[in-house]
Amino acid sequence: MRHGIQKQYSISKAFRRRFWLMALVLCAGVASAASSPELQELKGALLVDNAGNDGDSFLVSGAGKQFRVRLYFVDAPETSASWDSDLVRIKEQRRYFGLPDEKAVLAYGKAAAAFSRGKLAKPFDVYTAFASALGRSPEGRVYAFVRTADGEDLGRLLVQQGLARAYGVGRENPDGVSRDEMKARLSDLEAAAMLKNLGIWQSSNPDRLEEYRAAQRQEEQAIRTVRQGLQGEEAPVAPLNVNTCSKEELQTIKGIGPALAGKIVSGRPYRTLDDLLKIQGISPAKLESWRDLMRVN
Repeated sequence: MRHGIQKQYSISKAFRRRFWLMALVLCAGVASAASSPELQELKGALLVDNAGNDGDSFLVSGAGKQFRVRLYFVDAPETSASWDSDLVRIKEQRRYFGLPDEKAVLAYGKAAAAFSRGKLAKPFDVYTAFASALGRSPEGRVYAFVRTADGEDLGRLLVQQGLARAYGVGRENPDGVSRDEMKARLSDLEAAAMLKNLGIWQSSNPDRLEEYRAAQRQEEQAIRTVRQGLQGEEAPVAPLNVNTCSKEELQTIKGIGPALAGKIVSGRPYRTLDDLLKIQGISPAKLESWRDLMRVN
C-alpha cells in the first residue's frame, strides 16, 4: 500500500548488505535470490508481532531470520496516516472504494490487518523470489505469495472478503497460473464482494463512485502532464525509481527510447543502479549521465 509520493530516507550500505545476505540464506543455497525469477518456498513461517503490520504487508520469521513481505496482486486500505504519502494514499483509496471519508479507510485498514493476523495465527508458507517491494520499512520488503495453514492464498481471501482490491505488482503464482489470469480472477472476486456488500463495500456509495474515481484520474493525469512537459529538461522533478516507474516515465530521460525502457522494466528488480549495466544498450557513460535522474529505493 506504499505508493505515490514518498518521503526520501536512506538505508546504510551495511544494512542493505545484511538484508540481501538474509535473502541468500532463505533461498537455501541459491546463488542470488534477489535476481532469480523462480519462487522460493519457505514452509512453516510465523507472523512476528509488529506495529507496522497491516493487511497486505507484515513481518514474518523463518529459517532463523525475519523479513517483511508485501503480498502480490492486492492492496488493503492503509492503517495509519503518519506520513504525507499516507495521506495521499488514503485519499486515493477513499475515492476508489467510494467511502464517505478518510476515517473509514483507516477503519477498514485495521479490519484487514486483524483478518490477516487471524489467518496467520498458525504457521504458514511463503513463496517469494525476493523481488524488492520498496516501502519505508527500515528492514525492506519483498513481494510474496502467502498460503495459510489451511492452504488458502491470503491475498485471494482478502479480496474475497471485501478487505482489499485487486491492484498492484503481480507475477505467475506458485501453481503456475499466469499473471494475467491471476489479475482476472482477483478482479472477478472483487466484483463479487462488491455485489455482496462485503467488507469495505458495505460502506461504499455507488452513487458517488463515478465522481470520486473521475476526480482521482484527473489528478493523476495532471501529474503525468507536468512530467511530460518536463521532457527535454535537464532533470525530472525527482529521480525516477527504476523499480517502479512506467515505461513512459523512463522515456522522459534523454537517451531512453521505447525499446530500452521495455528492457529496463523487464529486468526488474534492481539492487543498485549499476545493475542496469547488464542491459544491452546501456554503457557506463550513459549510466553515469543518468545517475542524478534515477534511484532504486
